[in-house]
Amino acid sequence: MIDQPTIDRILDAAQIVDVVSEFVTLRKRGVNFVGLCPFHDDKTPSFYVSPAKGLCKCFACGKGGNAVHFVMEHEQMTYPEALRWLAKKYNIEIKERELTDEEKQVQNIRESLFVVNEFARDYFQNILYNHADGKAIAMSYFRQRGIRDDIVKKFQLGYSTTAPDALAQEAMRKGYKKEFLLKTGLCYEKEDGSLRDRFWGRVIFPWFNISGKVLGFGGRVLDSRTKGVNQKYVNSPESEIFSKRKELYGIYQAKAAIVKADCVYMVEGYTDVIAMHQCGLENVVANSGTALSEQQIRLLHRFTSNITLLYDGDEAGIKASIRGIDMLLAEGMNIKVLLLPDGDDPDSFSRKHNATEFRKYIDDHEENFIRFKTNLLLKDAQRDPIKRAGLISDMARSIGLIPDKVIRYTCLTECATLLNVNEQIILDEIKKHLLQRDDNYLEQIKKEKDASATTGSLPPADTPFPAGSIPPADMPTLGVDDNVPPPFPPAEAEAGYQSYIPQEGREKYVFYVKEQLLLQTLIRHGEKVMCYVETEENTETPLTVIEYISMDLKQDELQFHNPLHRKILAEAEAHLHDSNFTAERYFLAHPDPTISKLAADMINDRYQLSKSNSQAMVKDEERLHELVPHQLIDFKLAILEEDMKYTLQALNKPEVAANADKCLEVMAHFKELSELQKIMAKRAGDRVVLK
Repeated sequence: MIDQPTIDRILDAAQIVDVVSEFVTLRKRGVNFVGLCPFHDDKTPSFYVSPAKGLCKCFACGKGGNAVHFVMEHEQMTYPEALRWLAKKYNIEIKERELTDEEKQVQNIRESLFVVNEFARDYFQNILYNHADGKAIAMSYFRQRGIRDDIVKKFQLGYSTTAPDALAQEAMRKGYKKEFLLKTGLCYEKEDGSLRDRFWGRVIFPWFNISGKVLGFGGRVLDSRTKGVNQKYVNSPESEIFSKRKELYGIYQAKAAIVKADCVYMVEGYTDVIAMHQCGLENVVANSGTALSEQQIRLLHRFTSNITLLYDGDEAGIKASIRGIDMLLAEGMNIKVLLLPDGDDPDSFSRKHNATEFRKYIDDHEENFIRFKTNLLLKDAQRDPIKRAGLISDMARSIGLIPDKVIRYTCLTECATLLNVNEQIILDEIKKHLLQRDDNYLEQIKKEKDASATTGSLPPADTPFPAGSIPPADMPTLGVDDNVPPPFPPAEAEAGYQSYIPQEGREKYVFYVKEQLLLQTLIRHGEKVMCYVETEENTETPLTVIEYISMDLKQDELQFHNPLHRKILAEAEAHLHDSNFTAERYFLAHPDPTISKLAADMINDRYQLSKSNSQAMVKDEERLHELVPHQLIDFKLAILEEDMKYTLQALNKPEVAANADKCLEVMAHFKELSELQKIMAKRAGDRVVLK
């Protein structure tokens, strides 16, 4: 693991103009440089590079960041890989942090598995190109399928002979351990202790991660031997480095094309991916017959928000597969569906058409997923009122998962038109599903709290949600998420009032914007002293921006609503007193790309105040003692105003209006909020200034 001093040297040496110039032609414009954006088809220069800030940004597509972010995005590298790339460019010696014994053991096992897989990949390729059976049987098979030699090399395809232990014997002869041959799944052990090859007699399709490392293999029996064979395809089993449900076949070969096209085509099998590449459509991956998982969706979402699902004409298979697509909607993906002509799959269709013809067919025939699903299910429910009611509920559930309110409403109106029902009916169903989803989530949290109270320990931060339950965007997690402590003790939390602000869609509220502005100030100026406080010994001690924000929020039993924002504040507190700590540098160099890119956006002025308040954004450090208290008051005032609005709405709910006690409780809470609002408004008007 690269140590922090080495990372600091790399960041100090990496000049943003120098790095970007390796890939983009830049010309000077004032104090900055400008060029065509490498991340989308840019016609006029919209990619700006600021040497002073050490940042770059495209003002058309929004991509950018520091030198590390640029290399990660352009070369599709991980954070450590980008650091190593820059270290090599600037001749900086990489010094590794001493790993713990446990870390060394895990790393050694993983590295050993990758080494064994690379040996196997080379072995299979050598058999394909140099062994008599490889040339006569496997290469002939690929050519019969119309796969060109350059595509065979691109996907590093191979062959395993019909000798059932040939790979095992060769591996053992070259010194590879039996333990790792078994762990990778390349071999399995017979009762007598001997090894047998898993993929003997099959053509080989290697699986790669986005960095190009071999994760595992898929093997296919040749056509002449499929009769009577139970499994046409065999895949590597789960291991420390390979999980089929987390990976996508072809992602390594497709990643650059996906970014350039800002779209990915999803198919089912290996040969579908290979045939489309050969046709000229390279932004394609396969889930290889497994239902889409959250990990696969997040992997895709790193490269694009747009996905087109390609299906053949098998209606039963389509109905079975679309049940898992709701997770794509929940992730905020823009989904389209393409039905290929009867009798064709992506493999056969690719062999009949060139890239231009295929793209035209896609453009002419792809459909929005909501429209496609509605029309598909409507065929069965046309004359059956029970099925029709179920269809409305099913569609409402899917639409309710869409995080963007505008897109959600557009889909709602389109669905209502297709089903010929009143929009309000679908809207009511959506609300019902959202409430049920919130109830499921809160019930899970309650169970976790009860369990932690019994065992005396918190549940793990990555505790999965119940099947079929997706947590609302940015819902507070009562302190169990991201290792951030709760804002107040559990007893007080249970006794406190439950806000009427809906959990779903909180990022759209005014207070969320105020939260972003607070975070921006924290990242830009967190370590800077903003005021002095008197201690019990009658001495003055400095208080930084980070300390002031944290103390002020805790005093009012508040916390940031976004879990990522909470994590940033917690890390800022934890590292504030590190030697030479600056919040801006720390978060720009953060190994989590989500955090580092957010920091770059904050520094790049992505989050702006209104024009009347723009001067309040700290140009000089002298005004921090005015700005930070005002931002905190604005944040709290916005929460109060939002809560008051929803408290009034709660009074109109039938279950409240019909219950005198509940009605009085809500009214008392509204009165309490009104008093707090007056106090906060007075503070805002008095212009709090700290000395």
